[in-house]
Amino acid sequence: MGLLSSILTLPLAPVRGVIWVSELIQDQVERQLHDPAALRSELEEIDRAAATGELSAEEVEQAQQAALNRMTGSEEGPIDRKE
Repeated sequence: MGLLSSILTLPLAPVRGVIWVSELIQDQVERQLHDPAALRSELEEIDRAAATGELSAEEVEQAQQAALNRMTGSEEGPIDRKE
């Protein structure tokens, strides 16, 4: 019965291959997205842009928060600080 089911499901082999490749790509993207070294370099780039005046203080805070949200998987915005 194994040979018969293999022959009948043979037309689905390309679909299974595409699914497998897409899962590998997704795993790699998630690894890169949550890589501490990538986060560090992104935060350093934000600091460099702030030091050269390319970003305002508000833009720096937003960029840093977005990078940290990606690292933690959180979609929340920055915490409102009441002083």
